[in-house]
Amino acid sequence: MEVSEKGMNNQIRNPKSEIRNPSPPSIRAVVFDLDGLMFNTEDIFNEVGRLVLERRGKEMTRELLQQMMGRRAPEALQLMIDYHVLSTDTVTGLMEETRTLFAELAVDRLAPMPGLFTLLERIEARGLAKGVATSSGRRYLEEILHRFDLMSRFAMTLTAEDVTHGKPHPEIYLTAARRLGVEPVEMLVLEDSHAGTTAAVSAGAHAVSVPNDHSRQQDFSHAAYVASRLDDAYVLTLL
Repeated sequence: MEVSEKGMNNQIRNPKSEIRNPSPPSIRAVVFDLDGLMFNTEDIFNEVGRLVLERRGKEMTRELLQQMMGRRAPEALQLMIDYHVLSTDTVTGLMEETRTLFAELAVDRLAPMPGLFTLLERIEARGLAKGVATSSGRRYLEEILHRFDLMSRFAMTLTAEDVTHGKPHPEIYLTAARRLGVEPVEMLVLEDSHAGTTAAVSAGAHAVSVPNDHSRQQDFSHAAYVASRLDDAYVLTLL
């Protein structure tokens, strides 16, 4: 995965945004990624990965973390196995171990990302359709959304079980556009990872990247815009 250094100012901009998108599209629907975008789950997953590898005398390197981010759990865990040659581990076994650790850590640490509720209120005030498209599983998605009383606020949710190909393949966002009854170009997609942004751009959506602390060094040069938080002025103005 290509990684580029980007300076973080109060508001991060993709230098190509004005050139690539001189006239912002008319947005009819908004689709959110989940992990690291709506909630601080990447903080927890990072700690889970560190603990899992520490038990095996291994280290969660930045390179491995960047490769795993934005991908479906089986694919991400297979990358972990291959990277550290964990010959006695299986994806199934690691999924159970990481699920247990995540549940334990999330009790006190899980929280919404800055600007989430402000953005949701703006979308709802406009009467726009909105959905969630995540590489995670459905049970996990529903547990998190119900925990914050958000499940009923989304017209559509897509998970790893709903697609054949995971991000960075565009399938999940092409499916989201069909489910919401809009053309991809009329859909704003908010993503925090290179893989997710690539999926959105490849689908033809208006992709805005909102990096978190773990994805800031990834390449977002293909995004229409790179925001510092969900209620970034550009995003609110676009809606």
